[in-house]
Amino acid sequence: MREIVHLCMSSHDEVMFRNEADLAAGFNTLALKSYQTDSRILAEGFITTHFHTLAQTDDYHLLMRRFRYCYTRYFNSKYKRKGSLGEKKWFSMKIDGAYHLMTALNYVMRQGLHHGLASTPFGYRHCSANVIFRKELGKNNEPVLIDDDQVFKYLPDRHKLPKGWRMDENGLILREDVIDTSYVEQVYITPRNYLFQMNRITDDKVLEDQKKENTLPPVTLDSIEQGVQGFDVQKALVNEQGRINRTIMTDLELCHLIDDVLLPRYIKDPEEQSIYLLPISKRHDMGNILWHASGDSNKKDNLLGGKTVSPSQIRRCLAL
Repeated sequence: MREIVHLCMSSHDEVMFRNEADLAAGFNTLALKSYQTDSRILAEGFITTHFHTLAQTDDYHLLMRRFRYCYTRYFNSKYKRKGSLGEKKWFSMKIDGAYHLMTALNYVMRQGLHHGLASTPFGYRHCSANVIFRKELGKNNEPVLIDDDQVFKYLPDRHKLPKGWRMDENGLILREDVIDTSYVEQVYITPRNYLFQMNRITDDKVLEDQKKENTLPPVTLDSIEQGVQGFDVQKALVNEQGRINRTIMTDLELCHLIDDVLLPRYIKDPEEQSIYLLPISKRHDMGNILWHASGDSNKKDNLLGGKTVSPSQIRRCLAL
């Protein structure tokens, strides 16, 4: 039976997406596996440690198994890594009712905001927030597309691009060709309401509207992020205000520093430059360097450019 399900796959001990190319590969994989399983993607959002999606599908287990298998092959091949990627189990939650669905859509598309990566949902690139009501919100500029003979380079296992789908110059399948925008726009009804929902502050009314609808547990930040270890609801609610702390280095920035600046000092051969090929002892040495640089954050010319990192962030970006 076709149903709408919220799905989340996460990784606690290491990042799943080390750079922009990995985030694009993650979305491409989800898009292709949704096509192959006859599923419809209503919303999604990717960050370095996990991704959320709302899918309408007959078999969400099959969708997620195929995603994990395909993306893990890509990641392991690229970084010369072995073994399963991410937590052993993904999180799922069935969605039923208009308010439940709208709240779930809000949380999935506002992921970049809640995790402190952007001051508005529209400022975070790796989610579907910018493809809803594109024309009405003035976001319908034509993208620069990749040449057809280059598309295969960015598709897992050399899959073909489904008919009608396009890919931009960065190797990303266009979200507007994948997301069921017409369905989602019917949920929000008007562009004005969509803007309100993307900018609203979570309050008791969000819960009350859902409780009036049916007896299902309401969708909350707690429930939708329960598949993500260490998620801080109170911090997410502060981030919801749009007050982003720019002095904290993001995982993408830290992985770039590790992979492109520090790693070549340890491994000279470009073909062997993977954090997974660096001995654990050397990774600990690198972690100490990063931690000391974080403590010296008042100096703008230091390794971190004056930004700070946390011990847990260092560990996951070094796969310790």
